Amino acid sequence: MSKLMLKVKNFLEKKIKIYQLRFTIREILFFLLLIFIYFLSRLINLTSLPVFADEAIYVRWSQVMRAESTLRFLPLSDGKQPLFMWLTIPFLKVFKDPLFAGRLVSVLAGFLTMLGLGSLVYWLKKSAKLTLLIMFFYIITPYTLFFDRMALADSLLSAFAIWALLFAFLLGEFPRLDLAMILGMILAGGWLTKSPGLFLILLTPFVVFITYWQKQGKLKAKALFKLGVLIGISIFFALAGYNILRLGPNFHLIALRNKDYVWPISEILKHPLDPLLPHLKDIWRYYTIYLTYPLFLLGLSGLRRGLANKKLKLWFLIIAFWWLFPMLVQSAFAKVFTARYLLYGVPSFLLFIVFGWEGLGAWLKKRKIPPVFLWLLFFPALFFNYQLWTDVRKAPLPHDEHAGYLQEWTAGWGIKETADYLKTLSREKGIVVGTEGYFGTLPDGLQIYLEKEADISVIGVGYPIKTLPDPLLGAKEFGNQVYLVVNQSRLEYPHPEEWQLIAEYPKPGGDKLLFYKL
Repeated sequence: MSKLMLKVKNFLEKKIKIYQLRFTIREILFFLLLIFIYFLSRLINLTSLPVFADEAIYVRWSQVMRAESTLRFLPLSDGKQPLFMWLTIPFLKVFKDPLFAGRLVSVLAGFLTMLGLGSLVYWLKKSAKLTLLIMFFYIITPYTLFFDRMALADSLLSAFAIWALLFAFLLGEFPRLDLAMILGMILAGGWLTKSPGLFLILLTPFVVFITYWQKQGKLKAKALFKLGVLIGISIFFALAGYNILRLGPNFHLIALRNKDYVWPISEILKHPLDPLLPHLKDIWRYYTIYLTYPLFLLGLSGLRRGLANKKLKLWFLIIAFWWLFPMLVQSAFAKVFTARYLLYGVPSFLLFIVFGWEGLGAWLKKRKIPPVFLWLLFFPALFFNYQLWTDVRKAPLPHDEHAGYLQEWTAGWGIKETADYLKTLSREKGIVVGTEGYFGTLPDGLQIYLEKEADISVIGVGYPIKTLPDPLLGAKEFGNQVYLVVNQSRLEYPHPEEWQLIAEYPKPGGDKLLFYKL
């Protein structure tokens, strides 16, 4: 080895102390490289996927709340917690593209999740190598990549979930007031994001007590009382933070809206295995497709390996319970079940994958098999990711997810192009644009792009469209320029040839977004 190479090696292996921890310069450089790769992976063609129905609603709410401070609790009108929308507001002031602004919130939330995962692995194993490895896994997992690039609240809930697990471990090991307060604020953040954040509050005492028992080996009454007080403080902070929503006029609608998503216990008792069994099949399908089979099986292997390890068995039981409990409860009670509702449990499963990777690597090394085999496991995930970056229409999404995000009325193909065309029109006469529906992809998806266009009015006219809606007839008689935006599958008007077709935007699956001038 040359002197220069030796100097470089010595430099990279030099250790730097950061908050009582020591890392080599090589590890720090890899950490910075992973941060760069993360943002590169999330920001490439960030808006190539058209606006989705819920994205349109959330971004539109954020715009309205930004414009009118008295409506800061607007999402409560639909029984939704507003934290994601609140966080979107500042980004709307910086970026012209509202969809980019909303999706950037999820990108940053995913970044926090990645850091939380790395911190948790370092706390468990004190290994910088495994810490960097799980951050890499998070970056390349199609499950996290896809949803970190959407303006939905699920990535934000995922971030709160992993940090809540970490601080629950820390509070159990170091029963301190400051940790209890921080944990409480994290729990409040999760609950202010989505209703499943309640699971984090329910599971936290279990994690804290088991962690404390693992460290101490015995449970004294005085120590248990202190620990109970600290947990109580965490829950108090969580409840206090969540009850900020009572300042809004429609707080009660959250509970009412939640009933639209879950079956009552009385109904479940009549058919206890339905929807449980169908949803368990859905979980298998979502995990094997979004994670890809190699990474999913590696995770199961890692879970088995962890449960067989005497030193790590208890930690793996805790993490497995943190992962499984919410998923099984949702499977048993949920009316609506999609992959993004499971996202906040995926980081926990990635912990199993990293230990499965470690075990497989040791097995290959023992048998003198080249470690390059390990990296072949990533090819399906990288191929999936490549399609998400380059042509999302070809991405191998689950069938129902592909339909929802890319094919049906919920997919907003052509909406931005329609808005761009409307912006170029002369304003001598007022412009009125009718859209199918009243809420969702249309008209909200069009309104987010036309927020600052005071001379363009976008109104929903319902669906299916069988006759020319009265509001558009009235606008036409008044002398306005009148347009209609509708999905072909929802247009039942018998003589659309009477209208001027300006553009049509095909969707995968055969449907089209039609843009007419009346």
